Amino acid sequence: MKKMAKIMALAALVAAPLAAPFATAADYPNRPVKFVVPWPPGDLEDVLTRVIAEEMASETGKPATVVNKPGAGGVVGASDVARSRPDGLTIGSFVADLVTTALMSGNAPYQQDTFEPVGIFLDYPFVLATKADSPYSNVAELAKYSQSNKVSLGHFGYQALPTAITYKAADVAGITFSSDAAFDMNDCATLANGDADVINTTTQLILSCLSSGEVKIIAALTRDRLTIAPDVPTLAEQTGVTQTTWNGLFVKKGTPEKIKQKIAEIAQAALKREEAVNLSNNTGAGIYWIGGKDAEKVIADDYANAESLMQYINR
Repeated sequence: MKKMAKIMALAALVAAPLAAPFATAADYPNRPVKFVVPWPPGDLEDVLTRVIAEEMASETGKPATVVNKPGAGGVVGASDVARSRPDGLTIGSFVADLVTTALMSGNAPYQQDTFEPVGIFLDYPFVLATKADSPYSNVAELAKYSQSNKVSLGHFGYQALPTAITYKAADVAGITFSSDAAFDMNDCATLANGDADVINTTTQLILSCLSSGEVKIIAALTRDRLTIAPDVPTLAEQTGVTQTTWNGLFVKKGTPEKIKQKIAEIAQAALKREEAVNLSNNTGAGIYWIGGKDAEKVIADDYANAESLMQYINR
């Protein structure tokens, strides 16, 4: 009996962490909240997620931190969220790729229904950029130049949606990239160091060299022209390729609806803060909120559209 009692006591100790109470809508969050950004610090999704985390801490009185977990085109960070409990205490800040092309390419150890969207909040101001003295200033000129000169492309990885969009546009426009390379950070240094001739990146990462006039934008991979570069046509205008990319908040499937609603309310309040408004004005980023069933529809539509881009992945 004593031996059995000891075994039961040990089993209880092992099970204790697993039996920690879930947060309920009434007491959410009952513990610190972790926002997982699957990229290095500094880009738009990171900055805005930190604004949301600050609002979460201010509103609830519980710590809320942002953890950057880059690697494998964002899959490392997304996998961390996939292993979490459905209690809203671990929230992923994901680009569209992680729930579309990453799944299709077989690079993700999670499934299409592993996550549920809380809401989509950012239309990325992705651009094609090059040095200011490059002998091309638009897609057509780049295509012509690339036929008789070597042009290297820097991007965020073959599984990244903007990479696929770029290669589809290149196919349509007749651009030939002699080489390409994936970088965790495509910024001013990538061009200045000669690591790439053209980079697929966000305006946030090249603001300093755009302001100094060292770098110029060839095309914007956005729905509308950038407010900070209204004279630069979008990729859709120049090639007819209309796909864009976004960022949203995701939780593990099964998270109570009222917890998701509370996260959504806090996020929407955060996006009205001065920091978020200034970021939009300074970078041209589209900051908005699409939640619930509307967010699910956006993801479903983009998943279907991304299938046509798969031929441009891992090329």
